[in-house]
Amino acid sequence: MPLPHAAHLIAELHALLELQSADPHTPAVALAIAELERDGECTLLDRLRESTPEGLFEMLRIPGLGPSRIHRLHQGLGIDSLQGLEAAARDGRLARLPRFGSAMAEQILRGISGLRETGTAFLLPHASAEAERLLAMVRAHPAVQRAAVAGAVRRRCEVVHDLDIVAECLGDPIAVATRVARGDTVRSSLGHGSARVTIRFIDGTRLNLHCVPAREFVVALWRATGNESHVASVVTHASAMGFRLGEVLTDALGNTVSLADEPALYAAMGLAYVPPEMREGLGETNAAASRTLPTLVTLADLRGVLHCHSQYSDGGTTIAELADDAKRRGWSYIGISDHSQSAFYTGGLMRESIDRQHAEIDELNARLDGMRVLKGIEADILPSGDVDYPTEENDGFDYVIASVHSRFGMNEVQMTERVLKALDDPRVTILGHPTGRLLLTREAYPIDMQAVLAKAGADGVAVELNADPHRLDLDWRLCRDARRHGVRIEIGPDAHSRQGLDHAALGVDIARKGWLTASDILNAGDADAVLDFSRRRRARAVAAH
Repeated sequence: MPLPHAAHLIAELHALLELQSADPHTPAVALAIAELERDGECTLLDRLRESTPEGLFEMLRIPGLGPSRIHRLHQGLGIDSLQGLEAAARDGRLARLPRFGSAMAEQILRGISGLRETGTAFLLPHASAEAERLLAMVRAHPAVQRAAVAGAVRRRCEVVHDLDIVAECLGDPIAVATRVARGDTVRSSLGHGSARVTIRFIDGTRLNLHCVPAREFVVALWRATGNESHVASVVTHASAMGFRLGEVLTDALGNTVSLADEPALYAAMGLAYVPPEMREGLGETNAAASRTLPTLVTLADLRGVLHCHSQYSDGGTTIAELADDAKRRGWSYIGISDHSQSAFYTGGLMRESIDRQHAEIDELNARLDGMRVLKGIEADILPSGDVDYPTEENDGFDYVIASVHSRFGMNEVQMTERVLKALDDPRVTILGHPTGRLLLTREAYPIDMQAVLAKAGADGVAVELNADPHRLDLDWRLCRDARRHGVRIEIGPDAHSRQGLDHAALGVDIARKGWLTASDILNAGDADAVLDFSRRRRARAVAAH
């Protein structure tokens, strides 16, 4: 008898197949439905969830916008986010799309507004785009001298619920806040009559606007950026140093301390500057006081990237195009890591395809100047813990990323044993997206990450910080544990297009949030350093066994 929740999962399977315009009547789909009825999970559904852009999931929640219409939007306009959908509905592109029209565009705008009314959380890139749009609106006010995004967006939190902007105002800050709160696109506001208002716009977006005079701007920006724990710890430190940190910073005599910027605020209290990403109340104030804060990694530290998919599997770009874009970004190498053969639904590579790909890479490397293409593979960690390819077939790769892509329903003991066994394979260089989470869509599978990080550190296996905005996995909260275990982190864009290479910047943000330095990052080294890391890992594993 089918499991009680199987019908819901089968409906999701069909919706995702329709989103990707895939044939729902194949033997693979029939097998998947049987697995869902029997076990409540199946590999095909897991792969569809992973390969469907998060924005398309969000669109399914808009009334009247079913999978087939979403697919036409995605194919016809390249839309893969609510922000892109809203822009197309407003600028007329959606109305001009066949079988849509102006009435559907208006219905979609109402649906998006309804979603925002419910307080829907945003992934960081989407929240950043919304914040920048509102920042431009605030800066356009004639009495605003300067303004900045604060809050969770500035701290680079992976999921954002509230948007915060701090504005320095000429004249009366209350008058500025009141005028913004009475704008034509505002639906409602809280805090009327004060300089700090929460505004809800007609499209459902919510903004916490902090309007202050010039003398209060630095402290206001700092307060609106740090979480409560960070703010409290710095206020306590200021008091111990004889200062009072209120709307402004005052010394023991009650004199206001002039502050040019946030670094000056921290310095005045005897603290090293704490970057916004670190302001989470996790010991950064004590580290700032003892001058032991790490020098955080920057995007400029990256020399190349390793987790990229080409047209050989489920990518939309040729290897040459990816290499060209990587060189344009100032990188000196790019690694191509298409899926292995068990990833049948993503065009996983069979032996013949691997040979053709490696020949193409050899030809590219013979003519590229200042750019090197490395031969990688993203090999599935099978339920048994074995890595997809036999050992002798892995010898042609410069590195191997091993990732779990199926059977997420294992319990913690089973999943941990599965991953630990995979780490014993001497060809595994990097553990890919180690907890399998899809933000706002799928929770991390149960796994003892402390055990995994300890083994990875001991065996010389790098762990990925997958920079796809739907993953951001390794979670930043685990980055310091990884560092403590001596684990090297690979920041992987998981790029399936040229634009996907942009994810590397987001990965750096999360690495900074996790207190990581350039020396912690595998791909902050050059190509020779990556190859040497892979060779040493293999030699170490072979010697141990």
